[in-house]
Amino acid sequence: MSSSAYKNNIIKLCLMGDGGVGKTAICIQFTSNHFVEYYDPTIEDSYRKQCVIDEQACLLDILDTAGQEELTAMRDQWIRSCEAFIIVYSITSRSSFDQVAIFKEQISRVLDRDQIPMMLLGNKSDLEDLRQVTTQEGRDLARCLGMMFMEVSSKTRTGIEESFYETVREMRRRDDESKKTKDDSHKKKSFKKLLNEKVGKIKEAKTSFCKMM
Repeated sequence: MSSSAYKNNIIKLCLMGDGGVGKTAICIQFTSNHFVEYYDPTIEDSYRKQCVIDEQACLLDILDTAGQEELTAMRDQWIRSCEAFIIVYSITSRSSFDQVAIFKEQISRVLDRDQIPMMLLGNKSDLEDLRQVTTQEGRDLARCLGMMFMEVSSKTRTGIEESFYETVREMRRRDDESKKTKDDSHKKKSFKKLLNEKVGKIKEAKTSFCKMM
């Protein structure tokens, strides 16, 4: 497939979540197929990967953002630049799970619109012995916040690729629904305009007939 096929369909994704939950490890595992255990805390970094999802080529432009509280002011800018979002917590950290709703609220506030594609990821599923957040808790929170949900492991790669693919599918689905709604609205307006024109012509014809009488 030609490179232009990918470049003509660029999808901007943003990973958000508390510091230390494994956002960078997820990005590197997805784009480079290997696990990086030790790295410096991210302020902002980006990764790109060409994908074919459901026979449609796309270029995923992934923004890996800082989770540190002192960088909160920068998040508004990151959010505005992206189309879909993956919020990450660690299943071994209750505090990172408690931050999820805050990240989701910030996304909704900045974009100020409905139908935002969002995935909730519980990372480090390989560390079952250290689990602090149950799978059901993650699933319930995602349902409450209107998000998709998966548990993944950036170390073993379990669920990593599928989590990105499902986020893209959700974005496409919502885009299709939005386009259909706009098309239906346009058709209704066109029909109403045509109907008004016909009613107007009928009234004109009746007026002319009455004058002739």
